Amino acid sequence: MKKDIVSNLVIRRYQASDKDEVWELHTLALEKTGAHAGRGPWDEDLANIEEIYLNNNGDFLIGTINNRIVAMGALKKLSKDHVEMKRMRVHPDYQWKGIGTVMLKELEKRAHVLGYKFIQLDTTTKQKAAQQFYLKHGYTEKRREKGKFEIIYYEKHLTP
Repeated sequence: MKKDIVSNLVIRRYQASDKDEVWELHTLALEKTGAHAGRGPWDEDLANIEEIYLNNNGDFLIGTINNRIVAMGALKKLSKDHVEMKRMRVHPDYQWKGIGTVMLKELEKRAHVLGYKFIQLDTTTKQKAAQQFYLKHGYTEKRREKGKFEIIYYEKHLTP
C-alpha cells in the first residue's frame, strides 16, 4: 500500500491556482499536531509565495495524488550558502506512507541545484513526529527558542 501511494505522487512547482488548497493543507496539518497559532503575520509568506520563494532563488513544491494536493514544502533563501526549508506539510490522511520522505529528498535536491550548501529548518516541540523525521534524515539540532511555542532549529550540510 505504501509503495502504491508514493508511486502515484506527482511533485511539481507551485502554481497560483494552488493558493487556496495550499492554505487548507497548511492549516489542517498544523491543527492536527496542536501547533497552529491561528492566522497572523507569521503566515504572510503564504500570501506571497511567488515573491518570497519562487522569485528569490528558492522554490515551492507541491505533491499531488489524483490532482489533490497532499504535500508541500518550500525553500527560502537566507544567504549565498544557506536556504531554509519552510512549510513542509503532509495531509494527515497521507502521513506515514513515505510521502514526507519523497518531498524532503526533492527539496534537498532542489536546494543543491540552486547552489546552497546548508539547509535549515525549524519545528515545534509539539511536533514530535517531525522532530524524529528530521533527525532520521540527518538534520542536527542547533538551538531552541521559547515563545508561544518552543521552537527547535535544525541544520544539515548538503553534500554534492
